[in-house]
Amino acid sequence: MRRDKRAKRRSDCPVSTSLELFGDRWSLLIIRDLMVRGFHTFKSFLESGEGIASNILAERLHRLERAGILVAQHEETDGRRVNYRLTEKGIDLAPLMLDLLIWGARHEQTATSCTSLLTMEKNRKEILEEVRRRWENRDTTPLIPQFDGEIARDLARNRRHEHGVGANKDLGRG
Repeated sequence: MRRDKRAKRRSDCPVSTSLELFGDRWSLLIIRDLMVRGFHTFKSFLESGEGIASNILAERLHRLERAGILVAQHEETDGRRVNYRLTEKGIDLAPLMLDLLIWGARHEQTATSCTSLLTMEKNRKEILEEVRRRWENRDTTPLIPQFDGEIARDLARNRRHEHGVGANKDLGRG
């Protein structure tokens, strides 16, 4: 068990300790974007459609780097550009991220179709292997397709209106 003596924690509970490192929504969305959407620059995170403010983004990237979940690497061709990459510690969050995705799609109103949800659950092992393979090969090809944030919000709004909150009907995609 490693413990940074400088960090003051609420408790030694592994859940509490983990949540202190990556438990806010912005950090988890940054990890998601690195892991499955192929994002790796400050600009791509800022334009992800989530609406994060640039000062919050900068602070979360710095916090995740200090925690050893990601690294910032200057581009060889342009030292002013920084690319972010998950560390081994960060990529080890893949099972948790997949479980959050499946749980959210199952229990909350989302833009994920029932077909996609079933595919994720059925192919869990293969999805996690592919996430790790892409990370090992530095492949930034998105694991999930890019979506327009405004379109996704409109879809969710329409689905809530048509089916009632909590309904997760197949959108005919998948």
